[in-house]
Amino acid sequence: MRIMLRRASSASSGKSSASRRSSSVSFDEFGFALSKKKDKKLQHRCHDYSYPQPNPVKVKELCEFLSYWNGSSFICRNQIERFIRIGIPPAIRGRVWKCLLNIDSLRAASSFGYEACQAEIRKPLVDLGVSEYSIIPTIDSLVDTENEISSGQASDFLSADLTLFKQIALDLRRSFPTHCTLMGDRPEAIEGQAKLFRVLTAFARYNPQIGYVQGMSYIAAVLLMILSEEEAFWALVALLENPKYLSELIDSSLKKIQHQALVFHQLLKHRKPLLFQHLETLGVSSLHFIMQWFLTLFTSLPCWDSVLAIWDLIMLHGLQAVFRTGLTIILLLESRIMNMNEEATVLPILLRVPVDVSQHRVLIPALWNTDVQEWEINCMNRLVLEEASGGQDEEKVKKESAKGCTSSLSDGQQDEKPFQDVARNTSKKAATGSSTKNVFTRLLKVAQHYLLESGKYSAAARSSPAKRSPALGRFPKTRTSTSFTQAQGRTRRSSSRRSQNSTLGGVKKEQLPSQDSDGGATEDSSSSSAWRVRSGPVGKVARRRSRGQSGRGSSLLLKNCSSRSQQTAAQTFVRPESSKNDECQETQSRHVALNERNFITCPMTASQVRESQLI
Repeated sequence: MRIMLRRASSASSGKSSASRRSSSVSFDEFGFALSKKKDKKLQHRCHDYSYPQPNPVKVKELCEFLSYWNGSSFICRNQIERFIRIGIPPAIRGRVWKCLLNIDSLRAASSFGYEACQAEIRKPLVDLGVSEYSIIPTIDSLVDTENEISSGQASDFLSADLTLFKQIALDLRRSFPTHCTLMGDRPEAIEGQAKLFRVLTAFARYNPQIGYVQGMSYIAAVLLMILSEEEAFWALVALLENPKYLSELIDSSLKKIQHQALVFHQLLKHRKPLLFQHLETLGVSSLHFIMQWFLTLFTSLPCWDSVLAIWDLIMLHGLQAVFRTGLTIILLLESRIMNMNEEATVLPILLRVPVDVSQHRVLIPALWNTDVQEWEINCMNRLVLEEASGGQDEEKVKKESAKGCTSSLSDGQQDEKPFQDVARNTSKKAATGSSTKNVFTRLLKVAQHYLLESGKYSAAARSSPAKRSPALGRFPKTRTSTSFTQAQGRTRRSSSRRSQNSTLGGVKKEQLPSQDSDGGATEDSSSSSAWRVRSGPVGKVARRRSRGQSGRGSSLLLKNCSSRSQQTAAQTFVRPESSKNDECQETQSRHVALNERNFITCPMTASQVRESQLI
């Protein structure tokens, strides 16, 4: 088998040597081949760059700034953001990325050896008869060997490494086929393909949980265009393992990228609802184009100066800049998309962004004017998680509504139908709205809880008046009994001052229990009426009789005054039950003090007492 593989590799090398004699191709300043006009549309690459030319003064200032760079300093990050907004010169971009990703500290803190890992990788390559310099021409032989292992015709001790090598080799063909470091069979391209292969296989060994994921070759290839081979490896580690960057975007199962695409789906829905509704009407989902944008970090844009400026912002702000860039491109294409009525015309524009939109002078200023906050992304993430667990939420709502119905039945059977209607409505809303949940999902849940709780309280409130109605019926009886008790108290107080004071205290103590049991309103009304009778006109009549006036006229006055006191007592009786006990006690103590003063200063004779009893 090894002989066969070596023959295949030698044959492919012969073909490559023949193709190297082909005519030379010119490249632009970023290393992309200058294509003919008829091939520009096919390759979707623009060479008319509009990025700002570097200012020598600013370049010198940036170099001095990077010499004392401190990644943990807020001032340094603000300063580097100012330079990124002005535009990073291509010659210094590698130093800026190294500082932002903190590559040197990451390499020093790790015990992983890049060169030692490469020595380990070369062993299975030698066993397979393949070299990293001829990995692409030997893809067919790798596929044949894998088929032999799967059918049992060959040993499977190299099956894991063989699968990894085959996946990486297949993606090497698709990674920037027009760039000078990866294009064709030129020596520079062969060396570039070997570097890319080594970086990707080393990362798969470094982090086997992630391994190699489709689309990772684009990210590693861009890093190799700016950094050296080992620096590109550690930059890839920093990007894919740091939570700030792409650790929540790339994994072996591609579930994270699908989740982040749904998060952008919600972001677009709340930022541009009309555009979102138009895309939904046409049948274009954001998943169709967002996954390509995010997996390749917008390297499919035709203008490479815009791609590098986007990457500068990603190095600074991480995943937040990825959402920000995607939203900016959508906003720039909004007017065109709204004028389109077919899916076949909308999707190609999103997958292959037009050149006039992706140019540096158009896209990058719009990118800096578009703001996406971290809390906004977290909120959209929460909505996606809630939508994923929509079935569980519906079951909880049904259980809570059932509990509300049973509690209302315990308070009163008459509330059964309204609570069942509320439960049906809430469950229907939860069932129909599971696919279109928005920011107000939590408010709806709170409203459902509020309806259930208010139903319990309303049931208790409707059943409580029947319990209080007998007490309300006893209030007039307490009013009349209180008036007779006042007359008896006045008779007893006429004997002597000591008996008056003691009897007065006894009467008050006897009145308190019955008044408290009736709600506290009778106590206030009876004490106020007694105070008005004793300290008002009744006191005047007593003083007139002590001075020798006629008894008949005074009895008529006393009768009129007593009727007035009864009216005022009836008015004070209608006071609400919610009067404060502190005010009742204070008023009662004041009335007691005034009554004792009036009885002490105006004592009545036996005849006067009898007339008052008749009244």
